[in-house]
Amino acid sequence: MSRPFSPRPYFGGPQVRINGKIRSREVRVIDSDGRQLGVLALHEAITLARARDMDLVEVAANATPPVCRIVDYGKYQYEQSKKQKESKKHQHANRVKEIQLSASIDAHDFGVKLGHAIDFLCEEMKVKISLRFRGREMAHQEIGRDVVGRFIKELTPYGYAVEIPKLTGRSLNAMLTPLPRNKRAKNPRAEESTPDAGQPGKDQAPVRQVPVDGGAVPAGQPAPGESAPSSSFANSPFSQLDEQLRDRPVV
Repeated sequence: MSRPFSPRPYFGGPQVRINGKIRSREVRVIDSDGRQLGVLALHEAITLARARDMDLVEVAANATPPVCRIVDYGKYQYEQSKKQKESKKHQHANRVKEIQLSASIDAHDFGVKLGHAIDFLCEEMKVKISLRFRGREMAHQEIGRDVVGRFIKELTPYGYAVEIPKLTGRSLNAMLTPLPRNKRAKNPRAEESTPDAGQPGKDQAPVRQVPVDGGAVPAGQPAPGESAPSSSFANSPFSQLDEQLRDRPVV
């Protein structure tokens, strides 16, 4: 006994039935102007659509009876593809980017992460700020809250915090939402242009004026009377705590 061939699988998007491919005997017809013409037999609806040089397109197959529209099928496909592109743009706005901070973050790292957060907010993305306390940092949570507070304050022209930062376990978290485009400041990175004539070039070291002697000292070198810069973590509030603990007499 021979068996019929199984139908080929369809891997494309949702199929849209038109004209003779519609399976229902009766359909609810909507005119090209949006007027409802009532329930008609399938052959009557197809004849009406062909009389207007249009197609009968099934737009709601699960309805009883199915809903069909009299439209130009090519124009209908173009409108549907345009709606799909618009929906993908809105999906991009639902993406969340996470920025991880630390209570002893360096000023340079703070600025780099701040720039990344500005880029994300200007691209219509939400930003999740996460600061994790390590070890004895849990005893000084006010330092981490100050870091998160300064980070949120710097991002005020671009986004706002949905709620106050919350401590979950050992992590201090906050969520930022971008401001509307007409109220949001422009991304400073996008507005960066070539340096002016008065600015130092790439091959020329920037000059730092010293008010004591009036002379110019290249950047990166200590000025007269100044000591060499220490490591980037010298200004960490936890280093000051270490000094206090070190100077405390042992009982």
